[in-house]
Amino acid sequence: MTTTVTTVTTTNKTTATNMTITMTPRALIDITPAITPDIAVWPGDTPVSREVLCTIEGGATITLSTLRATVHLGAHADGANHYGAGAASIDAMPLARYLGPCHVIDAPVARREGGSRVGVGDIRLDIAAIRHPRVLLRTGTFPDFTRWNSDFAGLEPALVDALADRGVTLIGIDTPSVDVQESKDLAAHKRFLARDVSILEGLRLAHVAPGEYELIALPLPLVGFDASPVRAVLRSLA
Repeated sequence: MTTTVTTVTTTNKTTATNMTITMTPRALIDITPAITPDIAVWPGDTPVSREVLCTIEGGATITLSTLRATVHLGAHADGANHYGAGAASIDAMPLARYLGPCHVIDAPVARREGGSRVGVGDIRLDIAAIRHPRVLLRTGTFPDFTRWNSDFAGLEPALVDALADRGVTLIGIDTPSVDVQESKDLAAHKRFLARDVSILEGLRLAHVAPGEYELIALPLPLVGFDASPVRAVLRSLA
């Protein structure tokens, strides 16, 4: 699909030049898991359910539904109040962080009991080469969003610090949490709070090639809440 725009540029008082510009829209890459009744949520958290109040097929003039679920659902943004007492709720997080240039970086680590943590040495891009304030890490340790596996990877606190030192203000990951499931001290979350870096979790990145993209993953202004689902997409910067 292309869009053609015709403009008229006046070069002097007697001459006009017609210019035709053809623009090709940049394709969107969806990195949001589908929200279905089968999507896995953190053990003990609220799964997805839909209550259908009325339907057109049933004779109503509209179809109307009620959604019940955790706000930490699929691809989601954490509010800092999720891991810091008195910290910003999701509606107060800086909105600009969730929109703009980003790096998608491979960070392959082995799945093991208790979960691995991704360190600086695990990412497949030199820290010095990072020039965008958003980084999405592809670990491959949570491959099926409908089947919970507790051995997914989290992040080493030192990696959070190293990325923050490069000016990164948002880090996303393809697992349910930046800490491993059995973490009690939430060491990675604490570094996010201390360094004022925002978190995206539950991203679907298996089909995305490493590289530089534009990220669009805006949270809802859920006042006072500790997270919000997002519709996360990427598109090329070119």
